[in-house]
Amino acid sequence: MPPSQKRARRYDPARTRSAVLAQFAHVRAAVGALTPGQLALPTRLGDWTVRELAAHLTMALSGVTRSLELPAPAPAKPELTLVEWPAATGDRAARIADDTRALAADHPDLDALYGEVAGRFEALVPGAGDERLLTTRVGTMRLADFLVTRTVELVVHTDDLNEAAGLDIPYDRQALAACTRLLADALAEKAPGGSVEVRIPPFAVVQCVPGPRHTRGTPPNVVETDPLTWIRLATGRTEWARALDEAKVGASGERADLAALLPLMG
Repeated sequence: MPPSQKRARRYDPARTRSAVLAQFAHVRAAVGALTPGQLALPTRLGDWTVRELAAHLTMALSGVTRSLELPAPAPAKPELTLVEWPAATGDRAARIADDTRALAADHPDLDALYGEVAGRFEALVPGAGDERLLTTRVGTMRLADFLVTRTVELVVHTDDLNEAAGLDIPYDRQALAACTRLLADALAEKAPGGSVEVRIPPFAVVQCVPGPRHTRGTPPNVVETDPLTWIRLATGRTEWARALDEAKVGASGERADLAALLPLMG
């Protein structure tokens, strides 16, 4: 059995849909209160402004509905799995940036855009089967799996928006959990093994990195951090050395250095 299938984690589709909508609602409320000055602020995402970042966040949902409005693709062998998704996103950055700028320019009323996108999602997604195949930017995926990736998009960019505009948009617990777990599993996919235990309480524990597998007692190589720090490391928002210097990460053992494995996606 391929490694990615052995490490597949199950997610409840109904809870995932609810988490996606809940996080989107948090963002929509915050975006609706932004001033023109805040919308013009720079972000840590290249030359994107807060307005462009806010517009981009709607693509997390519109990517789902746009795919559902197309005929289902023929079954792909193999389909893109959840743990493969993070590594598959890297070469789409330029296209996504162009689409984001065009979306922001075409929709000066962001609240109307958010309302339209949420309405289409609520109309189309509940009636679609969890196994429905979708054509996504990075390959063919099942709807249930693609919705889990939407928690990553929403949580990561909520953090970007909070940082850029000085906001405190909350994180839906289920969305944060799914995002954390998917990125942790992607690390185990990238560096399969059992010599390092990575702990991200309260949501995930994975073993990775080739070497002796730990089976009992205190693991000799342990990395521990909080969910948001892990997400920032996995997506290149912060560097391993900086997180260590700021005591945001604890790493013990001669193999507990993940610098060469991060980020997992850009």
